This record gives sequence, structure tokens and C-alpha cells, in this order.
Amino acid sequence: MKPGPVGARFASPTAVGRVHQLFGFLEPLHVALLSASLAICLYIAVGGRARRFRLVLQTRTTRCVLALACWMVLSIPGALWPGGAFQMFTGEFGKTVVMYLVLAAALRGFLDVERVAFVYLLSAGIYAAVILARFQVGAEQWRLGSLYYYDANEFATLAVMSVPLGVYFMVRPRPLWRRLVSGTAVALLAVGFVWAGSRGGFLALLAVAVFLLVRYRGIHVRWRALTTALLALVFAATTTDTYWEKMSTILQPKDDYNVTGEQGRVKVWKRGLGYMLQHPVLGVGANNFATAEGTISPLARNATAGRGVKWSVAHNSFLQIGAELGVPGLIFFVVMMGSAFGALRAVQRTRLRWAPGERSPPTVQLAQALTAALVGYLVGGFFLSLAYRDLLYTLLALVVALRKSVALAAASVTSSPFRTGPLT
Repeated sequence: MKPGPVGARFASPTAVGRVHQLFGFLEPLHVALLSASLAICLYIAVGGRARRFRLVLQTRTTRCVLALACWMVLSIPGALWPGGAFQMFTGEFGKTVVMYLVLAAALRGFLDVERVAFVYLLSAGIYAAVILARFQVGAEQWRLGSLYYYDANEFATLAVMSVPLGVYFMVRPRPLWRRLVSGTAVALLAVGFVWAGSRGGFLALLAVAVFLLVRYRGIHVRWRALTTALLALVFAATTTDTYWEKMSTILQPKDDYNVTGEQGRVKVWKRGLGYMLQHPVLGVGANNFATAEGTISPLARNATAGRGVKWSVAHNSFLQIGAELGVPGLIFFVVMMGSAFGALRAVQRTRLRWAPGERSPPTVQLAQALTAALVGYLVGGFFLSLAYRDLLYTLLALVVALRKSVALAAASVTSSPFRTGPLT
């Protein structure tokens, strides 16, 4: 198989790890822009049945992504801060959608999807290595704070989303170098995760660990248990008493500022529901939750002269979408996530041949790993504003590309024409 569009393979996955921002010498080169432009040009120049754009448009996931983008555009004129909504679309989300489409369409088969999934893991591992080398934690500062592009909580969610991919590549029989690199990346992500000190990330990690133990059928249960035990050993070796003291507050919500404080998550979520009910159709505008907090919230209306109000983010991806893009935007987002899980289930139901000695086809194993990654996003994203971030949409592009490649492979095996209906 000839190599496909290199830019399409690596532009979006490496952007997830912010590789172009980690190293100063890459900044003037505008690596992200160049690779994205190269990806688009190569996709246009190189055709083929597997790269037909209509195959991607047939998926419900893609239609929901495009619907979100269109709804974001419609929300701009009536936004509380139109400039902020416009900047979100042109500066981040619009570019993310374009790369989602190019990535999902350009990947021709399972090997392409596997390579991009490995780059996703590798970029997250590089990010973890850099922050471990450049930032420190100790007695005075027990956890990481603001990092490059992400904060500590966001990085923790990225780490949890990447670990299932690391497990997938660690248990694949070959090549050996990829297994070693994957193991190193997982170890770095585990240490970085502990340094992040995120309680939401901790809950996401528990959810992913349970999923991998119970649902990851690609390897025998004893090897699943051994892999989990090794990760737990790395985890235990790097944690401190302060870490476990902070994690224990999850079981004591009554004493948590997130429950009792006006700027805590619970109160912010309640106000977010209010914004969605006040602006049910188009919301307050993309990237305008903080503006709503500072201008139309009860805190802003009741603030005394000379006393400021915190312009807080939503701290919940679903409320972020609902408040900023209204009820239709929330529906698009929920259906998008549900359809991605549905596509992965369809991959696992597809009957394909696989190598002797393996418990299931590699396509099924990767589908299970991607499902675990999405589970990590759902739990971690419930406590963070990650609705527009490329760490999600790159995974969704991999899901759509995997579903497409498996459907094409199944059609070629049965010598039947590829169906023209929705792929899920």
C-alpha cells in the first residue's frame, strides 16, 4: 500500500500534544499550519475509493460535527460577545472541523488508522515528558498548575484518554520497538497524571480501568489484570500522602468548595442551566459562558460597587455546549457522542479474519481501546470545558475512519458493493 497523505496523518494528532508549542524552534516554522495545508492539498490530489468524501458524510457522527459548526456560526450575531464567538469558530473550532474531515476521509484502511492512533499516543507521551522535565511539584506546590495550552485538569483527561491506546499497542505482538515506546509513553502519562492532581481525572481513570478490565477482550483476563496491576504499581510509586488526602475529598462533598462555594462547580452548573433556559435556541454564543457569568448571571446583577465577579468557565462540556449553543447544540453533541459509540460497536460486530493466536481481530481491539478513550473523555469532560477541543475530534475522526475501513474490508471480503446507507 502506498503511503497516504502524511500531513493528514500527523497534523491533527500532533496538535493534540501541542508538539509545535513545546519546542521554541518549531514556533517560527508554523508546523501545524504547514502540515494542515499539506494534508488538504494531498487529499485533493490523491483520490481513491477509500477516500471518497461521501463515505465520511454518511456517518451520523460527521453530520453532527457539521451541525455543531453550522449552529456555532448561527450563534455569532446574537452572542453576548459576538467577537468571542467569531474567534472561537475561526481560531479553533472551524480549523478543528476541517482537520476532522480531512483526517477521517484521508485514512484508507486499518493500518492508516492504527498509525494515527499511535501518533496520538506518542504526542501525548511527548507532552508528558516535557512537562515532567520542565515543571516541578513538591511540598509547597503538590500539583501542576497552568501548563502549555492545557491546565493540569485538562492534561489529566488527555492522559486518561491516551492510556487505552497505549495498552492496545503494548499488547500487540509486533513490532517490538512500538511496544517499548508505548510502554514508555504510558509510564510518562501515569506519572504526569499523578502530578496533575485532578480529582475529575481520577474518576475518569477509574472508569477507564474498569472498562479495560471488563470489556477489553483482545487479551486474556489475566493479562488485563497484570497490565492494570503494573499501571497501579507505577501510580502507587509516584503518589504522595497529600495526593490521597486530596482524592479523599471526593467522598466528602459537603466540605468541598465545589459544592458550597458560589464559584464552585455545582453553583456554576446551576447558573449554566439557567443560561440554557434563557437562551434555548442559539445559546449565549460560543466561547461566551464566561461572558455570561460576568454580565447576566445573578452574581453579576447583585454585585456591589467596586467588587468584581469571576468570569468562570462552564467546568462541564455538556453544559458548555448547552449554554453556548442552546438545546439544539446540546442535542447535536449528545447524538455525536452516541453515534461514535454506536460506530465502534458496529466495528466489533463485523466478522473479519484475524491472525492465529489472537483472541479477536486487531480492528475489534482498537475499537475497544477507542471506546475506553471516549469513556475517559465523558467522565473527565463532565468536569471540564472540553467541548471544542481537538483531543476529542481527533478521536472521533479515528472512529469514523475505522468504521469506514472495516466496512470497506467487509464489503471486499463478501464481494458485495459497499452499501450507500448511513454507516452509523
